[in-house]
Amino acid sequence: MSNNPVVAVVGATGAVGREMLKTLEQRNFPAEEVIALASARSAGSRIPYKGQELKVQELGNDSFKGINLAIFSAGGSISEKYAPVAVKSGCVVVDNSSAWRMDENVPLIVPEANPHALEKHKGIIANPNCSTIQMVVVLKPLHDVGKIKRVIVSTYQAVSGSGQKAVEELESQVRQLLSMQEVEPRVYPYQIAFNCLPHIDVFLDNDYTKEEMKMVNETRKIMEDDNIKVTATTVRVPVFYGHSESVNIETEKKISSKEARAILSQAPGIKVLDNPLEKVYPMPLSAAGEDETFVGRIREDETVANGLNMWIVADNIRKGAALNAVQISELLVEKNLLRVT
Repeated sequence: MSNNPVVAVVGATGAVGREMLKTLEQRNFPAEEVIALASARSAGSRIPYKGQELKVQELGNDSFKGINLAIFSAGGSISEKYAPVAVKSGCVVVDNSSAWRMDENVPLIVPEANPHALEKHKGIIANPNCSTIQMVVVLKPLHDVGKIKRVIVSTYQAVSGSGQKAVEELESQVRQLLSMQEVEPRVYPYQIAFNCLPHIDVFLDNDYTKEEMKMVNETRKIMEDDNIKVTATTVRVPVFYGHSESVNIETEKKISSKEARAILSQAPGIKVLDNPLEKVYPMPLSAAGEDETFVGRIREDETVANGLNMWIVADNIRKGAALNAVQISELLVEKNLLRVT
């Protein structure tokens, strides 16, 4: 009898769900069995996995019997309904939605930044927002050295962050515009092709978007420091895969650009691409499909005593969702934090 966990991927037919299965396979995750769960509409379809096919099963209240680990990628309402059901069945949940992220009883984990917080879990672990993940991967090692006081971030986020329909909309709009046809936006309120939309998720009472406030609140929780001042502007851009971020930080202790490069070069999950004279810097095209978070354009902010500017890029479907969730799952196995039956 194997001691490896039985794993369910909830929302397995979506773009992130498929990437989770792909990542589990590529990283040779030690699962006794992998089960694909999705809505009734997708039940019966088949998804490739390890040279074979998984038959998709319909998600229901009885789906988690015999499951040790469930990785959710099916939206907040599904997670709110079924994550407690899974936990009650003796299953540990890694949830990719925003439903549990700010719950004080739920750890919010980026494995490179706060793996120790996993040990406090009570059955549910939250996967952070994609734009938060890549930023925190880079900020945490700098925070450990210089203690970050303030973060100013502007994001340039790919359409894949809105799902497969948004990818198809960008493809369609590009074709239509190049054929001199009018476009009709469906996913976004305005044309996204050859355009930028300073609007991700809904606007809140403070005139920030929900996406922007996710970055503010999640960063503080992951870094375990409510004193860090964070402000964000999030923008949707006509890029298929890969979020980019312009990040400015101010630290208590000065960190030179040379020191920052050295620190980040040694940090887990980061690849430094920073040679401006040779036109070496991160781009979404080079980050697509890659596991690492890329950072470049590291330079000192000459307007403050202890400031740094940097440019951070990562694949939002890979590290920003699937990989981070699988890395959390690997830690759960490694630290013996799964209730394997």
